[in-house]
Amino acid sequence: MDSIIDKGPFAPCPSPFNMAAHVLGRAAANPAKDALIVMGQSMGQSMGQSQDTRWSYSRLEAAVRGTGTGLLRRGLKAGDIMLLRLGNTAEFPIAYLGAIAVGIVPVPTSSQLTLAEVEKIVATLKPKAIAYGGSVAAPVDGAFQRISEAELVKMQDLPPCDYALGDPDRMAYIIYTSGTSGRPRAVMHAHRAIWARQMMFEGWYGLKDDDRLCHAGAFNWTYTLGTGLMDPWTMGATALIPEDGVAPEALPALIKRHNASIFAAAPGVYRKMLKAGGALDLPQLRHGLSAGEKLSENLRRQWQMAAGTEVYEAYGMSECSTFLSASPSAPAQGGALGSVQAGRHIALLTDEGIAPQGEVGQIAVHRSDPGLMLGYFDAPDETAARFRDDWFLTGDLGVLSADGQIHYQGRNDDMMNAGGYRVSPLEVEAALSAAPEAQKLTALAVCDVDIKQDVRIIAAFYTAEADIDLHALKAEAESRLAAYKRPKLYKRIDAMPLGPNNKLRRSALKEFL
Repeated sequence: MDSIIDKGPFAPCPSPFNMAAHVLGRAAANPAKDALIVMGQSMGQSMGQSQDTRWSYSRLEAAVRGTGTGLLRRGLKAGDIMLLRLGNTAEFPIAYLGAIAVGIVPVPTSSQLTLAEVEKIVATLKPKAIAYGGSVAAPVDGAFQRISEAELVKMQDLPPCDYALGDPDRMAYIIYTSGTSGRPRAVMHAHRAIWARQMMFEGWYGLKDDDRLCHAGAFNWTYTLGTGLMDPWTMGATALIPEDGVAPEALPALIKRHNASIFAAAPGVYRKMLKAGGALDLPQLRHGLSAGEKLSENLRRQWQMAAGTEVYEAYGMSECSTFLSASPSAPAQGGALGSVQAGRHIALLTDEGIAPQGEVGQIAVHRSDPGLMLGYFDAPDETAARFRDDWFLTGDLGVLSADGQIHYQGRNDDMMNAGGYRVSPLEVEAALSAAPEAQKLTALAVCDVDIKQDVRIIAAFYTAEADIDLHALKAEAESRLAAYKRPKLYKRIDAMPLGPNNKLRRSALKEFL
């Protein structure tokens, strides 16, 4: 039996279509219901009050459509690109949806990116506008408009825009992901991508319209945008997001106080929540969701013991969201990652073709998947290189077991995982090599390493004929790389591990720890 799973085609996306209109399609039926609660910390144990901010569905839709009107009044038009350089506030998803509502293409980006990293994005995309706020790094000069967060807030009170309906295959938004080339890639997604996310509602979440889904991530993380906001709003559920600055250790109390029924986070957040030990009092929680990096069985068991609920894991990527997952209706068995979601067409490929069941193959997604990207921005050759015939190659390896579940086997390249973010080692090495202090090095290589159970960091290994100033090298990393991309460990070694053809054996670097 071959490792190919075809769960049948998903329902076709309606046409004409607009992603923002779809996300807010239940707003009119639930005008007074809480769409979003930004959960604040208690103002005092004795007072028992909170600093929560609430957005009803009617207020949310008005803010989104008002923002759309404001962007059009600024002279932007359908097809224009707008870079989002906003902090961890509700204005981020509102601006995101407001742009999509009128056909403008938003580009959500991490607030951790340095100015140098953002300038590279601007040079590639040539956006017509940059929305900025807080202390987030954003260019000042260029052939683009600058729209402040304060201006965006004022737009929310403007008259509602009409939704720009059109071909569901047209571009809706762009997100960035690190590539094996060392250069972050701009991933273009169509409006239909949001339609395809419905396959996850039963295939991963078990999501219902009366759920209260708490996501631990920041507003400006794509994992939060999709799982924490767009999906519960599409279902008419309530999204719960902690305000900026809330520590993971404080989340159990917020989950309980707000009667969260589903909790979503990266594995690192689960680890921090469990650090204190003991039971977690989460009476309304049905289950947790995990994505961003592989969830270890040890961490899964710890959560089950402390919270008394299951954690369902999902696998996906920026190019196609999640398509393999465990769920309440189909739990993972025997350490498996999960099953192929209904509506998906997945295969495991080898160099010779489809991998036999039980053997390792590269996970691939059929090009007919409505959630698959349109391609990489202005990079047709790079886009074509990711396909083999009708299959999109993920770069990740898996094994299909007899029960139809897929067991994750790691990557077939050297991509690193830092706290749920995929990072190319070549990008980090290029940034470090540009430092003046790096001229003293004879070789440099980075990889991600496990420093203890369930804790993985990026480490830099180097060879040098003389001592170097590590403080200077670290300072250069801080100026050139987002915090999650910076090595947390620097180690000098005698020689780089090389293969017969003198190619770096990156995986062997971990043996030096």
